[in-house]
Amino acid sequence: MARLLPLSAAVEEVVRDGDKAAFEGFTHLIPYAAGHEAIRQKRKGLTLVRMTPDILYDQMIGMGGVNKMVFSWGGNPGVGSLHRFRDAYEKNWPQPLEIEEHSHAAMANAYEAGAAGLPFAVFRGYRGAELPRVNPNIKSVTCPYTGEALATVPAMQLDSAIIHAQRADRAGNVMLEGIVGVQKEAVLSAKRSLVTVEEVVDDFGPRSFNACILPHWTVTAVSVVPGGTHPSYAQGYYKRDNAFYETWDEISRDRDSFKAWMEANVMKKGPDAFAPYARKGRAA
Repeated sequence: MARLLPLSAAVEEVVRDGDKAAFEGFTHLIPYAAGHEAIRQKRKGLTLVRMTPDILYDQMIGMGGVNKMVFSWGGNPGVGSLHRFRDAYEKNWPQPLEIEEHSHAAMANAYEAGAAGLPFAVFRGYRGAELPRVNPNIKSVTCPYTGEALATVPAMQLDSAIIHAQRADRAGNVMLEGIVGVQKEAVLSAKRSLVTVEEVVDDFGPRSFNACILPHWTVTAVSVVPGGTHPSYAQGYYKRDNAFYETWDEISRDRDSFKAWMEANVMKKGPDAFAPYARKGRAA
């Protein structure tokens, strides 16, 4: 059953050194506050998993906590490369980084298989693609019914999953709505999970047709962190900070400017730093 904890205590319980961890979010509801807390707690040896790693993973890699990244498409959305990711992979700074690259379809299916407790995912994909040449985890099977050759990837089996959502109720049930990626599947495929939320409510009230509710028994911890997905956005609460994504390109190009920004804006601050970005009711 989910426990309501301060963010520092929740990250300490859920995210451990050496974890295979997913800080998931698909453009929307990216758990920046939790990722920053993991950086402050100096988590090491992580294998980070995500369908679309962007600035948060750039920061975590640049701070030296990541040994490997399993992903599909990585970049600063609408801007360009992730400079700290490239520096680690190409020049081993601040340490070597191993990568395992997949397609979006493969990642989504791997999460589904992990959530279902299956050993691998099978799907139509990778036909004519070059990724199987460099990723030995991409294999194939022959369908016993049709004889069709199908692609397979290992199920995503996580130690920890961290997501952001709009609301939790007092029993620890969680609701997220808007653009929903694989957050549900990430939580269900993990041994431990943390959900940061904008607020705790007595009742979820009216909800959109695509609202997803995670029962309290699927979640380890819930932390209230208003604004905790900035510079990403939370539908119904605040907009995406597009200007920051552009600014990050310049900050992250240089190792010294990156380290200075992280020291001033992450290491010396806590979850309360996100509060100014929480403006409930603004269109997002």
